[in-house]
Amino acid sequence: MKHIKYIGIFLLAICSSTSVMAQKSERDHIRRGNKLYNDSLFVKAEVEYRKALDANPKSTEALYNLGNALLMQQKAQEAMKQYETASKIETNKTKLAKIYHNTGVILQSGKQYPQCIEAYKQSLRNNPTDNETRYNLALAQKMLKDQQQNQKQDQQQDKNGQDQKEDKQKQQEQKQDKQNQDQKQQDNKNQQQQENKDQMSKENAEQLLNAVMQDEKNVQEKVKKNLQMRGKKYDKDW
Repeated sequence: MKHIKYIGIFLLAICSSTSVMAQKSERDHIRRGNKLYNDSLFVKAEVEYRKALDANPKSTEALYNLGNALLMQQKAQEAMKQYETASKIETNKTKLAKIYHNTGVILQSGKQYPQCIEAYKQSLRNNPTDNETRYNLALAQKMLKDQQQNQKQDQQQDKNGQDQKEDKQKQQEQKQDKQNQDQKQQDNKNQQQQENKDQMSKENAEQLLNAVMQDEKNVQEKVKKNLQMRGKKYDKDW
């Protein structure tokens, strides 16, 4: 039993030593990362913060600082993930306030004002004395109001534009209907004129035929009369 007890104590000592080493490694990487961050070497700082997280995945300080380093590299969405993870683990109100404040900044830059306002409110719930967050909150609320007014104006303009488009389309349809009606009237008029012309041509043809027939009759009668007169003359001479 003594032997087993000593083994247990030895294993506990090893675990304790490993934990201390991990904490030291975490702290060392965070310190190096902070120095690089202050020197504006954000990519190298990111590497150190990730090493700190390898040593302790639940290090809210490493998560928060990594988010800051990513944010300075214009990697807002990646930074947001670090802040969200940190917010679920962190219990210190002052640190939570900073996490939510930075989350609000990212959301505000993306014009996601409702979510941004909620993040700032969460920050102030954890640290009501933060005037910078209070100012950002007021600004975000104003920007949300402006955004909503602009959207309303855009919707009204779209509606007016749609109404104008419908009016123009209606006018075009009415114009087309009038053109069709005018064309139909013109077609009817042309058809009537053609029918009148055809009727006149028929009557002219009949008149011409009658005239020809009359002329032919007159000629025949004249010839007949001449023949008769000649016959009489021959009789007399004979």
